[in-house]
Amino acid sequence: MVTPESIKQSILAGLDCNHVEVAGDGHHWEAVIVSEAFRGKNKVQQHQLVYKALGDRMREEIHALSMKTLTPDQWPVKP
Repeated sequence: MVTPESIKQSILAGLDCNHVEVAGDGHHWEAVIVSEAFRGKNKVQQHQLVYKALGDRMREEIHALSMKTLTPDQWPVKP
């Protein structure tokens, strides 16, 4: 079963993160992910790192994931 916590744990298992938040309704998910690994990478490359961390879950269980990827110096987001 897909839960926010299970998605968070998959991301943390595959990517060194400073902060991860996941929310959703069981079908559509949103994530805020802060990682030093994103430094120097464009948004597509950053998202690819997250997809890699989630592996087969992206094809088999998680069908819609919207994400905000940030480096530690971009977090917290200031209004």
